[in-house]
Amino acid sequence: MEHTDFTKHKAGYCIKNTSGHWSFVPNDLPPKIEVNWKLASLLSEADRRLSELAGIARTLPNPHLLIGPFTRREAVLSSKIEGTLASISDLMSYEALGLVRSEKSDVREVANYVNALEYGLDRLKELPISLRLLKEIHQRLMQNVRGDSLAPGEFRKIQNWIGPPGCKIEDATFVPPPINEMKQALGTLEKYIHETTELPPLVRMALIHYQFEAIHPFIDGNGRVGRLLITLLLCADGLMPQPLLYLSAFFERHRAEYYKLLLEVSQDGNWIGWLSFFLRGVAEQSSDAIARAILLQELAGKLRERLQDTHSSATLLKLADHLFFRPYVSAAYVARVMKVSLPSATKNIDKLVGEGILEEITGRQRKRIYVAKEIMEIVEREEMKQLPIKFQPTS
Repeated sequence: MEHTDFTKHKAGYCIKNTSGHWSFVPNDLPPKIEVNWKLASLLSEADRRLSELAGIARTLPNPHLLIGPFTRREAVLSSKIEGTLASISDLMSYEALGLVRSEKSDVREVANYVNALEYGLDRLKELPISLRLLKEIHQRLMQNVRGDSLAPGEFRKIQNWIGPPGCKIEDATFVPPPINEMKQALGTLEKYIHETTELPPLVRMALIHYQFEAIHPFIDGNGRVGRLLITLLLCADGLMPQPLLYLSAFFERHRAEYYKLLLEVSQDGNWIGWLSFFLRGVAEQSSDAIARAILLQELAGKLRERLQDTHSSATLLKLADHLFFRPYVSAAYVARVMKVSLPSATKNIDKLVGEGILEEITGRQRKRIYVAKEIMEIVEREEMKQLPIKFQPTS
């Protein structure tokens, strides 16, 4: 890392670590930000669309049924930013068979992300967002996958760095704080998360995400934990009644800009550029989530109406609803979640196949997997039609 690239010292300062190389230490939050009207307009638009999504989440008859697909889409896209190749279909097929292990390490990594996210959201009921919670989430994220030997659930005790794969520290793009400064920065970040502030919640979240990434407290998995932290903050701050908004799709679509703007905060103090980008992501992904939620709820109503016309049993109707939470199923999975016998599960699956709601995709006689393709078409669609975002990131 060239310390001369970090000469403006607006967001932090450079010091030499124990190896004699330069590291960047971010200043404590919050920074001084000169707000302009473009940023204010972006904040207003992001707040409006987020509020609309929250309102829909409160009024939809079964918003909890959408959590499964939305969570898994986030897991795939957040992990994709880090280089995994697993698709949503890969993940859901893996889960449908109830596998503990898979030959595809990418799928295990994404499945771990789902587990870590669900665990974190559940822990919020009894534990505030804290360093302890972040370590617990990291432990679940890194368990039995690449990097599981790199201190899962523990903050790093050695210097790490960011750069091209395989690069040495002297060739790194960014070197986060040495250990002692890292510990101090984490402590002040935790205090800031718990402080009452006059800053708008979305601006505060953007600052916290940057700060966590700049501190880079784990040997591996920092990007994924940092993006998980956004979801936890949205729910903990009461901005979303259900975890339906995720930014990884936006970050993945604009990956180069995402990394560039985070680095520009450290190098040049470009907070306006980063905040504009973050708020644009909130607005776009809120619109995307609204469109998906409405389409999925409309489809749920149509499927229920179709099944009710055939005088289907309560179990079959319940299974059809459950497909919106988990569109990939197996007979063993259905038997377990519906609490019915395996023959009964198979019979209900066959009825949904007959109605064209489920389709068998393996061609096998055993360990068959069925998918609700109409649901997956909505979940996997790369982008939903969105209203235009008027303002682009500005420096």
